[in-house]
Amino acid sequence: MLHRRILIVEDEQAIAEMVKLLLVRDGFQYVFSAATAAEAFSLIEANGADIILLDVMLPDGSGFELCDRLRRYGEPHIIFMTARVSDLDVLTGFAVGGDDYITKPFNPLEVVARIKARLRRMEEGWSEAGGKLRSVAPSSSLKQQEQTDVKGNKGIYTYSRFTLDEAAGELIVEGVPVACPAQEFLLLLHLCKHPGIVFTKSQLYEAVWGMNGMGDDNTVMVHIRRIREKIEHDPGKPVFLLTIRGLGYKLIKE
Repeated sequence: MLHRRILIVEDEQAIAEMVKLLLVRDGFQYVFSAATAAEAFSLIEANGADIILLDVMLPDGSGFELCDRLRRYGEPHIIFMTARVSDLDVLTGFAVGGDDYITKPFNPLEVVARIKARLRRMEEGWSEAGGKLRSVAPSSSLKQQEQTDVKGNKGIYTYSRFTLDEAAGELIVEGVPVACPAQEFLLLLHLCKHPGIVFTKSQLYEAVWGMNGMGDDNTVMVHIRRIREKIEHDPGKPVFLLTIRGLGYKLIKE
């Protein structure tokens, strides 16, 4: 975990230095900071990044625009941290590819805790390389949870319209591979492993993002919408990933 590359894109020097200080104090070896979008992009080109803490209001542009640009080059985990708190801003952050959204003022210790939880999940079962999700050796507990599809293949979940291949890190929809960012993949994988089970937003957040469900409900809702756009013929009338009013979500076979 401590070798992961973390980039802080924040023009308020006091905030950037505080978060960086806490990360370095906890043993992270590669923590970079940038005050502008241009500087951030240069650092990413030179060093890469596994997690990016991204402010929205930067001196030379919008963090939303930078996030959209970065998504064309790979799939780093992007956590927005900003004073823009409207529902539209939050939804825009997720729409352009953000994985989480933290509003200012915030506790820097919480930011560090979220980073650790995200990296811990990467280390336990997944790694990000070259913008493509790939699997690593699963832990014994994950092995016990493995299910088989109707053909008896472990880690392959087959539905009439789509197939999720855990080992290959691939989502196939109607025979065509579909790009699926890490958090969407892990959320769909969790639901595939427990078909027919209703999960609350908090349970899904804890299963995928960690932090004992302390995340914003919007995080789960936006990722559910993105998944439906990929696997459903009509996302507005889902037949696989259903909303159970007042309870949560479940994935079913027809």
